[in-house]
Amino acid sequence: MSTLLGLHGLSKAWFGVPAVSDMHLEVPAGICLGVIGENGAGKSTLMNMIGGVVPPTSGSMTWRGDSYAPKNPADAKAHGIAFIHQELNLFTNLSVAENIFIDDFPYRFGLIDKRKMAARSRVLLERLNLQAEPETSVGSLAPGERQLVEIAKALHREASLIIFDEPTTSLTARETDKLFETINALKADGTTIMYISHILADVQALSDEIAVLRDGHLVANGPVDQFGVPAMINAMIGRELSAIYPPRTSAPSDEVILEADGLSQDGVVEDICFKLHKGEILGLFGLMGSGRSELARMIFGIDPTQRGTLFFNDTPVDGDTRARIGKGMAFVTENRRDEGLMMDAAIADNLSLVTIDQFGQAPLAMLDQDKLKERTQAVRERVTIKAGDIATQPARALSGGNQQKVVIGKWLLGDPQLFILDEPTRGVDVGAKHEIYTIIDSLAASGSGVLLISSELEELMGTCDRIMVMAQGEVTGEFKREDFSEAAIIAAAFKEVAA
Repeated sequence: MSTLLGLHGLSKAWFGVPAVSDMHLEVPAGICLGVIGENGAGKSTLMNMIGGVVPPTSGSMTWRGDSYAPKNPADAKAHGIAFIHQELNLFTNLSVAENIFIDDFPYRFGLIDKRKMAARSRVLLERLNLQAEPETSVGSLAPGERQLVEIAKALHREASLIIFDEPTTSLTARETDKLFETINALKADGTTIMYISHILADVQALSDEIAVLRDGHLVANGPVDQFGVPAMINAMIGRELSAIYPPRTSAPSDEVILEADGLSQDGVVEDICFKLHKGEILGLFGLMGSGRSELARMIFGIDPTQRGTLFFNDTPVDGDTRARIGKGMAFVTENRRDEGLMMDAAIADNLSLVTIDQFGQAPLAMLDQDKLKERTQAVRERVTIKAGDIATQPARALSGGNQQKVVIGKWLLGDPQLFILDEPTRGVDVGAKHEIYTIIDSLAASGSGVLLISSELEELMGTCDRIMVMAQGEVTGEFKREDFSEAAIIAAAFKEVAA
């Protein structure tokens, strides 16, 4: 097979710190290359160099055998390179056709030729089997459909190489299956795919070849049949990871820390009853729209409760979110970038967000900077945040896994008794996942109650003492660890849907 894209000694350093080092890689035309590595391995920097976002410090690239040195993203597009990012680059207030033609509207007699746009868009939508009209507003489409619109944009530009970056994080299982069918069809038509994901089983299923990055270096590359999942993990982290899920180091107490009695909100959740014990990790599983996150927001006081009672340490809970934080509740939101962090603020400032008022000194409430520095550094070490100077380095500069550790760490500063964790490992590599699972186990071992919400059933089965299942706003099943059964839990998640 001919080489479409070649990397020759490609390197990039930021302020003297290497992000990609001496990368040599050939991407054959017409294949799917799976690109894997831990957060911070250099994947994003590599893609930004390919896409013309940043120039390499040294080395060179070739495209179809000729020198390739893109000056900007538009240059990369002109060569036939398209990106499908985790956060889609679409205008939700515009139509499907307008998004497809967003940077090259056709004109006729000085006016936008909407008839030509519609005709071309229909061809692309039919090719992708997307049941939508060109005039449909993108804002009315489901996440999986929006992603197909992004792919249609790439096909409209006749892209030869499409790079997918964590494309399934917001998709349902059915939407993911459809995406995979589309990727395989694109490959069959001769389009080259680079597929970046932390879901190693998906990478293995889609790819013809695998490239593994670690600490900015290409450490393994070859046909997919040389890479089982254990081999991928070993290459990514440089060591054997005998168990992704660490064993539970403690047992739940008989003492109840949180009890829900008939919690209800019309159209959202109905008659939710459960008990969470001190030292217990209770998993919450369900399909999209089952009410899991909404229940978590009600418990934390973000959303209202119309009926029912919540007890915390045997005392009825009322008051707003701030009051519940004061009682010892913590909530790690599923959207760390928008709701969990101040991305441009320093790591230390993020760690002190929740408890900053505890470090005031009388009589003027001046901050006790020494005590604050000591406590934030202790939390940084407890959750193993890999960073430089936390007093100056912004949260934005961290990998996804380390950002998530900061979100967890900011709550640890206040020693909460209850942790609500909503999708705590979403978009996190396998090595960082293992570290987060270890942190979760330590929270339970310290006596805190943990409510763990996840769309990954394997994750819940590997970490939880008990799993509660929801469907259409109701509890449809509950399983103790010794009774965990993937088939039974999934059946409970579909119970109300099937009915």
